[in-house]
Amino acid sequence: MAVRHLIIVALGALALTACGRKQAADGNLDSLDAELTANAANASDPAMRAALQDQIMVDPALAGQSNADAIRPPQQPYSGAIPPDSVAGTRSDGTVAAGGSSSSGGSKTAPAPSGDCPQCKVRNDTMTLGALAGRQGDRRTAGCARDLQYSTGWAQRLPADLPLYPDARVDEAAGTANGGCALRVVSFSTGASIQTVLDWYYGRLTAAGYSAEHQADDGQHVLGGTRRDGAAYVIYFDTRGDGRTEVDIVANNGN
Repeated sequence: MAVRHLIIVALGALALTACGRKQAADGNLDSLDAELTANAANASDPAMRAALQDQIMVDPALAGQSNADAIRPPQQPYSGAIPPDSVAGTRSDGTVAAGGSSSSGGSKTAPAPSGDCPQCKVRNDTMTLGALAGRQGDRRTAGCARDLQYSTGWAQRLPADLPLYPDARVDEAAGTANGGCALRVVSFSTGASIQTVLDWYYGRLTAAGYSAEHQADDGQHVLGGTRRDGAAYVIYFDTRGDGRTEVDIVANNGN
């Protein structure tokens, strides 16, 4: 019994000691908080008040250099939408906007088609650009058609006075520069009407010194002509099933 009594007394002493330490620690923290609070409230040092209460000064020149090499997100989400047919150089009514082409000349109303349209039959009877060029009456054009090479890059080498229509979407192109040939054959589509495109080419070609004969048959139109230097061209116009105007150009004096 004596031993048990001693153990109980020792445990009680330890418990009191622990409580005393906790109270002392709590007292120390409380006194520290009070001291800090008193110092902040009663601070009379002007430098201390300025440090605590004044606004932070920022150098705009240095602030602009912050994260100069960081990758910033775009201001708006990227768009993968396909641009409308009239995005490149044409208005909503299909007419050509000012500055739509760097070539000289401009739109000029083409004359009404005259006579039959043998060139319409030529186009209907051919399946490839090479065959279309080979069926031309101009010997220089027909002879060079045997060496045609297909690449859309040839569309960028049309004659300077016979460029692509401003909103043209090239479907196929071919050309050759062998043996003195400069044949270019390009097929493209546009959202403008046949009459608009026809007038656009008619104005430019006549201004460049070409003759221009207009033929038509059953919705198909053909514009063709020559120049004194031996240059010749034929342009075919038709309407596709989706309503776009399809244009085929054959020219023998490309760049």
